[in-house]
Amino acid sequence: MERKKYNPPKKIYDEEVIAVRRITKVTKGGRNFRFSAVVAVGDRKGKVGLGTGKANEVPDAIKKASQNATKNIIQISLVDNRTISHEAIGRSGASRVLIKPAKEGTGVIAGGPVRSVLDLAGVKDVVSKSLGSNTKINMAQSTINALASQRSAEHIAKLRGKTVEEILG
Repeated sequence: MERKKYNPPKKIYDEEVIAVRRITKVTKGGRNFRFSAVVAVGDRKGKVGLGTGKANEVPDAIKKASQNATKNIIQISLVDNRTISHEAIGRSGASRVLIKPAKEGTGVIAGGPVRSVLDLAGVKDVVSKSLGSNTKINMAQSTINALASQRSAEHIAKLRGKTVEEILG
């Protein structure tokens, strides 16, 4: 009898850990420590997701967050496979993130969690500005919300029953 070698499935998405925090539950018996992780996943071609997970150990929390992120994937349309179609503001909690399309060669001008999410989404040229609170999870979620609000010229033309040339002028 011949044994077949087990090949684990290839990772479809790249993942990046945005934050790992220690959380405490105080009980009558003392303090219970656990870990909370926030992970962003994406294929760098227009798909990106964000997830959270909690566990007693850091690797388990990251694994749970990664699985949660793959369930929450959104598809965004990129213009020329490099930038977004229009300016948008995403909101989550007290955080707001402004993202603007940029000329070719500009690069990703963003910091922290916003940069991670935009890189994983495959956006190559964009300018962003963080407004309000700078909590990591809320900034990442704000960026996802801003990307989700993007509408392509083809989509708008279809909604209005016009051609793309009429929309763009």
